[in-house]
Amino acid sequence: MVYNLQADFSSIKAALRAGTDHCFGLATHPSEILAKLIDLCSHEDEPPFRVLVVEDSTTASISIQRTLKQSGIESHAVTDPAEILNSLRSYQPDLVLMDMFMPKCTGVEATRVIRQHPEFLSTPIIYLSGEGDMGLQVDALRLGGEYFLTKPFNPVFLNAVVKSKIERYRALRRSMQHDGLTGLLNHRAIKDRLATAIHLAARTNGLLSVAMIDIDHFKHVNDKYGHPIGDQMIRGLAWLLKQRLRKSDLVGRYGGEEFLVVLPDSDSSQARDILDRIRQDFATIKHALSDQWFEASFSTGVSGYPAITCPESLIKDADAALYEAKQKGRNTVVARG
Repeated sequence: MVYNLQADFSSIKAALRAGTDHCFGLATHPSEILAKLIDLCSHEDEPPFRVLVVEDSTTASISIQRTLKQSGIESHAVTDPAEILNSLRSYQPDLVLMDMFMPKCTGVEATRVIRQHPEFLSTPIIYLSGEGDMGLQVDALRLGGEYFLTKPFNPVFLNAVVKSKIERYRALRRSMQHDGLTGLLNHRAIKDRLATAIHLAARTNGLLSVAMIDIDHFKHVNDKYGHPIGDQMIRGLAWLLKQRLRKSDLVGRYGGEEFLVVLPDSDSSQARDILDRIRQDFATIKHALSDQWFEASFSTGVSGYPAITCPESLIKDADAALYEAKQKGRNTVVARG
């Protein structure tokens, strides 16, 4: 990684040629560098690549899956194109390997059906076919595919293409779902994850808690110390939450100095205890300001499922509990449900 680099083509080319993976120009804001560091660190916990194989031939499916497994890529196969949508929702693949010619349905037709659903609009689709007609391949790509591989495929090349497409897809997904200042899930993404978590809890008769966190007197911090210090405080709390919460928990920047936390398999009492310990630790942090130090605190409201089942209602109830915590003097946690 190179920082304070001239942003011209030649300088960046020289840095990349020397082995650098990421370059930051002279005018790069520190928050962008922090976001990249968070992004790089988070890769360690990323799940294996997942591919949905759509192939009517069981023999071909087994061969493709065996090839993918050699590179540590997980896969799930379907032989009937009618099963694709359900498999996309249940398996959540990073990429689809689509046979071009199947009984009663071509790969292009299946792809066009997939692209009718917004949640799968950006999922990469690679066609597999013995067809060598260039015009047909171009039409197939124009109608929703990302790449075209001919059979018989080279195993090394297949895995290289799949990995490359998935890496780009995940990078795009991260940039769309994560907040630039903190690296946490953004407003829309955390709400989507909450809805998914509630759906899972309903299927398994599980518990779930939602917490709304707000930094106390944040406007005063910005007015007195400046917005860069306010940003520093937001990033500090984001890092603390990521470090102290469980891997199964979800945390996002809801807006400004507000954070939304989703704690699966936890009732309101358990969530309150977890967040209260984090609250106590945050209150002891010394925030740097030139040659001075100052302290800050946050307040939290907690609500729980299944007492409330609607995602929006859960957030509103947690927000109401947060307001109650503010009314009680701040730097406290109020739990409902």
